[in-house]
Amino acid sequence: MTLSRRQVLKYGTFATAGATLFGTQSLLAPRSHAATTLTGVTYLPDSYKALTYGSNRFVELLKENGGDALSVDFYDSGQLLKVDEQLPALRARSIDFMFHTFSYVTRSIPILGVTGLPGVVGELYRHPERLRQGSPLMTLINEVLAEENLYMLTSGGGILEPEYLWSTEASPIRRLEDVRGKKVRIVGFEATKAFEPYNVGATRIPSSETYMALQRGTVDAGVFNISTVIGRSLQEQLKVCYKLPITGFSVAPFMLRDTWDNLDDDVRAVLQKAADWYDANFIEHCNNDIYPNEYWPQVEQAGVEIVEPTEEEIATFNAGVQDVWDHWKGEVGEEVGSRAIALALGEA
Repeated sequence: MTLSRRQVLKYGTFATAGATLFGTQSLLAPRSHAATTLTGVTYLPDSYKALTYGSNRFVELLKENGGDALSVDFYDSGQLLKVDEQLPALRARSIDFMFHTFSYVTRSIPILGVTGLPGVVGELYRHPERLRQGSPLMTLINEVLAEENLYMLTSGGGILEPEYLWSTEASPIRRLEDVRGKKVRIVGFEATKAFEPYNVGATRIPSSETYMALQRGTVDAGVFNISTVIGRSLQEQLKVCYKLPITGFSVAPFMLRDTWDNLDDDVRAVLQKAADWYDANFIEHCNNDIYPNEYWPQVEQAGVEIVEPTEEEIATFNAGVQDVWDHWKGEVGEEVGSRAIALALGEA
């Protein structure tokens, strides 16, 4: 059987097939020229204009500055790998770097969950400097990632505007108590745990299937970042946005730690230059340009009602998240978890 390049890259566990196709130069075997050509992926489609703004320019910078030292094969829109396949492929060395949304992988990489903890996300959103390159929190995150041979080149310079609670006309949610008993599409584990006291029927539906789920009443509401709403035209099915800061995330480039460490200095410098640009521009552009000037006006034009939570509702929600924090600390370790939360809140 002849396997295509796509199939070999996609199924990183097929080491035998790789050896058959490429002999001693298997895709999964160490290569002396591995730093010359890097294969990268993102599952995000171009309809996510804000989220792909950073990755597209990152790759452009690699190509512009790579010269004779570096060439890049980049596959977007899930052309090569679906969302749940990216991390296993990176760990199997079938790809060299990936752009990934934090909220999809906090079960596999728990330390990233600090960016989505209810009660923490609002502070991180207001203080993006706490997640910029060289910050104590970024340093801690990469120390923990290194234990799993992972490396995050940059968070993008913070986190995106928080995910809020969006609901349909048939089941509008205008206050915290309205969420009780609702069927809610939630991706992030941290947000799922936060809503357990409200008897929510949480379901993890891929963004590509969410439009139909809302239209058919499979779910009453969803916890979305505005990029998901616009990227999937969900404003056509939504009626109310309850702007309670529930959880948050960024989209970041990841590599294996030993891959990064073993790169030639000139190649690493090209990647670092792209990461520096990403750190300075990605979150800043999304939160302060595309979202307020393009996305929120589209939501308002679609007739979606925007409801601001009261200070009391925010306090009530945040007061109930200690169990979520404790559960997360149990996954990353009490000392690391407490330190990460303190750094995120500006208390350390």
